[in-house]
Amino acid sequence: MSGSITFNNYPTSQRTHGVFAEIDPQNQGGSQNLRTLILGQKLSSGNADANTPFLATGISDARVSLGAGSVAELMYARYLEADSFGEVWIAPQADDPAAVVATGSLTVSGTLTASGTIPLYIGGTYVAVGVTLGMALADIAAAIVAAVNATQDIMVTAAAGAANTDGSVPVTFTALNKGPCGNEIDLRAAYLGSAGGENIPAGLTLAFTAMSGGTQNPDTGLSATLLNLGEQTFDFIIMPYTDTASLDLLDQFLDDTTGRWAWSQMLYGGYFCALRGTVGALGTAGAARNAYQGTPMGFDDSPDPAWLWAAGYAGACAVSLRADPGLPLQDLVLPVKAPPLASRFDISERNTLLYDGISTFTVNAAGQVVIDRAITFYQKDAAGGADTTWLNVETPYSLVALIRDMQAWLQAIYARKKLVADGTNIPGGSNLVTSQTVLASAVARYKQYCDDGNAQNYAAFKAAASAQNLGNGTVALLLPFNLVGQLRVIAMKINFIPG
Repeated sequence: MSGSITFNNYPTSQRTHGVFAEIDPQNQGGSQNLRTLILGQKLSSGNADANTPFLATGISDARVSLGAGSVAELMYARYLEADSFGEVWIAPQADDPAAVVATGSLTVSGTLTASGTIPLYIGGTYVAVGVTLGMALADIAAAIVAAVNATQDIMVTAAAGAANTDGSVPVTFTALNKGPCGNEIDLRAAYLGSAGGENIPAGLTLAFTAMSGGTQNPDTGLSATLLNLGEQTFDFIIMPYTDTASLDLLDQFLDDTTGRWAWSQMLYGGYFCALRGTVGALGTAGAARNAYQGTPMGFDDSPDPAWLWAAGYAGACAVSLRADPGLPLQDLVLPVKAPPLASRFDISERNTLLYDGISTFTVNAAGQVVIDRAITFYQKDAAGGADTTWLNVETPYSLVALIRDMQAWLQAIYARKKLVADGTNIPGGSNLVTSQTVLASAVARYKQYCDDGNAQNYAAFKAAASAQNLGNGTVALLLPFNLVGQLRVIAMKINFIPG
């Protein structure tokens, strides 16, 4: 006779008539809901509580919650251009009380000789300013101010000044949010150039002074925000603050000693950011960090602020990583404006950046920015030696997907069992298990990972995996996961015979 069949909840003492079924979900792991968290500054006009995460429910609500034109609202809007279906939370920060606002300017000079449209770009946002023959410079400046201030979700306010002694008229732009985020607001005209049908109307000269002077990110607010996240999981964190103190804070929040990657938390997650600069400046910034939980996209001379690049980068990656974390992120289109041709990094420069912890992009024939290679900040092991273990962004997300599934799988099977010594004869259907029973379940699940294309080399895993009963109800498992790789390069050697 086979062993007794035991139930978790059905009471064998009950005597009423009927056919009853108890569901014991021993053959399924848990589904994974990968959430996005956007960090960014709100305006005082937004009614959301600072440093408190909330579930985003659309742009209209975000404008009310965060303030139209705020860093956080614009990041959310940009993220949705890449990922319109994922679960998105926003945790806004208020401007730091000690922060200083960034300002920039445009000086209008010359004499208009033909009617036309000034193709103005403010932080990548296109503002069309119609001008007609005969308009004075003061009227043109006023038209610019009116057009900018009437543009929805624009990140600055504009004001015209008194004419200079040479007759030129200045227009001052002031960022809505205080701090370094405002320094990232690009000012330019005719981004597309003549080839794209954009020209400054004949006779006019526009001289721009870049946005600058913004200081002090909301470091205290960021600390409070991270504390308020509790034990909620957030897999894709979008980081607009790239100063050393802010990035250090987020690295510590996510580290594998006391942070979200530690055994005591197992919440995981990674952050996406973007850095503007020359190859040299980007390389220096990348070499200064070494966290596999963060991935930076490097660029230069794009009209879009770095924090919008971060949002677009995260959105494109989130869609792919959520669907299949093992698929390479290369060739994904980012919803950002490409730098002009002269400012794009060539293959040698990109390769240099990829050895400095900086992700790279290219621009396709359609003018779209696409990921060339997505890597993390991680470059060196604990001893300071070069290490590629955590090079690719796909690696931590692939690993976490398997860890979470294995956790859910084993929890579903062994949530309430009695542990006995290895070698014990266990009757079928009983609640007794050994460490080898648990190991067998883990090995079987790994076989499924291999069949699904999420892991590889099942035979080696089965041979190397082991289990040990440590006593006190603890089973230790050694599970040598072998993640799938990504096809990056096809190198052809062409032999030919001349005719």
